[in-house]
Amino acid sequence: MPSYILGISSFYHDSAAALVLEGKVIAAAQEERFSRIKHDDSFPSEAIKYALREAGIEIEDVEAVVYYEKPFLKFERILESYHSYIPKGLKSFLTSMPIWIKNKLFLKKIIRDELKKIGGYTGSLYFSEHHLSHAASAFFPSPFQQSAIITLDGVGEWATASIAIGQNNSIKIIKEMSFPNSVGLLYSSFTDYLGFRINNGEYKMMGLAPYGDSSSEEYQRFKKTICSELVEIFEDGSIELNMEYFAFGHSLHMTNEKKWEKIFGFKKRKANEALESAHLNLALAIQDITEDIVIKIAKTAKQLCETENLVLAGGVALNSVVNGKLRNADIFKKIWIQPAAGDAGGAVGAAMGYYFIAKENKRIPSTCKMKTADLGPAFIRDNIIEALKNSNLIWEEIESIESNLERTAKIISEGKIVGFFQGRMEFGPRALGHRSILADPRDPKMQQRLNASIKFREEFRPFAPAILEEHYSEYFDEKQNSPFMLFVHQLRAEKRKKTTPTYSWKERLDQIRSELPSITHVDYSARIQTVSELNDPVFYRLLQKFHKITGCPVLINTSFNLKGEPIVCSPEDAIRCFQSTGLDYLIIENFICSKPK
Repeated sequence: MPSYILGISSFYHDSAAALVLEGKVIAAAQEERFSRIKHDDSFPSEAIKYALREAGIEIEDVEAVVYYEKPFLKFERILESYHSYIPKGLKSFLTSMPIWIKNKLFLKKIIRDELKKIGGYTGSLYFSEHHLSHAASAFFPSPFQQSAIITLDGVGEWATASIAIGQNNSIKIIKEMSFPNSVGLLYSSFTDYLGFRINNGEYKMMGLAPYGDSSSEEYQRFKKTICSELVEIFEDGSIELNMEYFAFGHSLHMTNEKKWEKIFGFKKRKANEALESAHLNLALAIQDITEDIVIKIAKTAKQLCETENLVLAGGVALNSVVNGKLRNADIFKKIWIQPAAGDAGGAVGAAMGYYFIAKENKRIPSTCKMKTADLGPAFIRDNIIEALKNSNLIWEEIESIESNLERTAKIISEGKIVGFFQGRMEFGPRALGHRSILADPRDPKMQQRLNASIKFREEFRPFAPAILEEHYSEYFDEKQNSPFMLFVHQLRAEKRKKTTPTYSWKERLDQIRSELPSITHVDYSARIQTVSELNDPVFYRLLQKFHKITGCPVLINTSFNLKGEPIVCSPEDAIRCFQSTGLDYLIIENFICSKPK
């Protein structure tokens, strides 16, 4: 009888479900894609239903359900934290305790009740540990037989980071860092102070950091202040936070704002407040410090694990700038990162961890590795036609996929922006050519146009390039591929253009820095997706056809969604997003759609 294991992540942020068959992930999706609530933390009922449909099974066919963390251990940590800060934190305690008592302490019953609604599951229910789930999500789907494992996030039960060794079908935790000392919470505290939302705006701060000036006195002062007042960094990469400056241990706020204002010289930025040099330099300072910490942790992992391979997971592993610096440090020969590195990926790790560790099944990397992230739903022709008939769009069906891709490549080469909807939806936060917005990177105004009229987001934020794998090293200073858009690397020197020094970040934004200006960030970097024919034949052929027309093997690739909304899942979602933005065309499988004039 086939062994189906269902992994679940929920009730914090980015709820998700993953279905594993004989050790291989066959379906995975975040609940937000179905509910249309960004970072939805509710029980992933719709994601579970999708996974079961994809496998063609019922819930009673599942051998075991595994939750990604242990709620009682987390509750213990929360109680101890409040107790240690008495009398501080009373308001936060009174706010959070009813939620825990009503829901999270009785999670076993809640999960059973929710599964009963789906179809009457009566099988086994297990609970993994948070960082073990992250570790399993990184190692078991990786291509490595043996690997060092690093997990880094805000906090699980008690652990905030771990170093482990993965060998065949086992994982051994070697070293852990515990709450409140957390690289993830340190980074999120700065995210919050700079006016961005935690668990949502960290990537905005990462994109803002290159506008800072590392040669400035202000940057140097900020970096020195952080390391002398806020955090002590040890040689092995472990850290100790000075909790006089942080409030997350006893309140609903991240920082002691008055103390931060005193040492940094400016108040916490409000969400829509203008960006000043201090904001840019502080973002750069904490980004650089985070890179230093992670590299120290990686060196420790290399010493402890004695292997040339590294895998990563946890929210900090989504910091693609850190990942690029880590790769350039040449500590490990090969690095693989779980594309859904945050809590959503914990569902994958919970299921795979049970299958390999608890059941002691043999693991063969070539059969269980994640070659792609397209683990979500696809939609058949009848679904698409029905959605289009219920819209007011002008649409036509192209007979062959090749003709469709040729038309699409030509449309993009003429300066048009398209929503591109093909095959199964991606799992994780990145759109990788299945639910993407695509445009021409050669257009110097395209970044501003996309930010202003399509994505409706901050103008400083860069866009990522998708590039044909075989042309990767022609454009970027890196040879190892980046299929999941999780590494930032530098544009090669010969592809750059000289710029005029300026002190204004907005003037820097407007400068043309390369022959691909709309994917080249202010520091000549880009978060790269390499596309291969083997792993993504449709998107690969589109890039090929665009290359043939323009001589450029690169497209802008950004997620198909509006600001504040999840990436589109269904044809109906794609149509709504298309109608609400300045997108020129919508490509859904072999259908080309435009708006009525």
